[in-house]
Amino acid sequence: MKEIQPSDKRLQYMGRIDFTEPDAPVFYWAGSLVQFAFSGSTLFLEIENRRIYNGLQLGFLIDGQEHQLALSEESGVPQVYEIPVSGDGMHKFILFKRQDSTHSFVLRRILLDEGADLGTLPPLPALKLECYGDSVTAGSVVEAVACVASNDPPVYDSKYDNAWHSYAMQTARLLGAQVHLTAQGGIALFDNTGYFDNGKYGMETAYDKLAYFPGDAMTQWDFSRYVPDFVTFAIGQNDQHFDGKDQTLSPQQREHWLETYCGILSELMQKYPDATFILLLTVLMHDPFWETLLDDACDRMNSPRVKRFRFTRTGAATPGHPRIPEQCEMACELTEFIQSLRQA
Repeated sequence: MKEIQPSDKRLQYMGRIDFTEPDAPVFYWAGSLVQFAFSGSTLFLEIENRRIYNGLQLGFLIDGQEHQLALSEESGVPQVYEIPVSGDGMHKFILFKRQDSTHSFVLRRILLDEGADLGTLPPLPALKLECYGDSVTAGSVVEAVACVASNDPPVYDSKYDNAWHSYAMQTARLLGAQVHLTAQGGIALFDNTGYFDNGKYGMETAYDKLAYFPGDAMTQWDFSRYVPDFVTFAIGQNDQHFDGKDQTLSPQQREHWLETYCGILSELMQKYPDATFILLLTVLMHDPFWETLLDDACDRMNSPRVKRFRFTRTGAATPGHPRIPEQCEMACELTEFIQSLRQA
């Protein structure tokens, strides 16, 4: 078989991916992907999965059709997986990370028919988005479509998670844009709040990280590698949970939250000097207190580059995670808003 190395320049990547070893890129964040065109009727991928918890599947599209690839739960051992290919000729393939911190994985090799080769894809879109957020932005539980507008299934083991159908990735496709998801289920702004790693880590720790998983050595992200045109910042859904229970912020806690939130935005604005920032929360139900807090954050930033956006059903659509139709609703509204900003 013909062996293709992950460093081949004909491969296209999106997301915060670790290229410390160019022929062993590590995928951490939900929605991170690699895509390529190839000829022939055979495709194998050598992948090293690094399981943390739950059952694990990667997502892939081949010639526009979406599928799942079940991964071995044997952590740290490279495995070769066959991708079904229909017919000969040229094909387009996209491999993406469906889930957030349930696992990371390493792409080791791509194997094609002897005599086959990679093709050349059009360049990646010039327009770039970056979407910070929690489980909704990461696409958690989106495939539980029998539970639209209702609570999550009692047991789902991450099998319903699919970042491809998050509003963030849908918006990028509608706009014809690249996208990075800097999103993790359960995360809040502060460490020791929210639910990520039992509340240990917040966005204040994760926002500038490449490797961000608990138990791993965290590594810094090089912001110069990807400079977006639009940044959405959807944090506040999980922030009422601290000290083991849901509670209201005191005036002092509220002020501290605003200072930290605006401080992160200010740092990102310096790193992305031409980007527009959009402050929002999602249609997952939440206390209107947090919408008012984002209004205040926008006012405090006092910049034409910082915009406040509310979905039509912000905080009111569903007690459980938004499913694919609800994520689509958000994507359509956010796309329309970003288009209006581009035309202004």
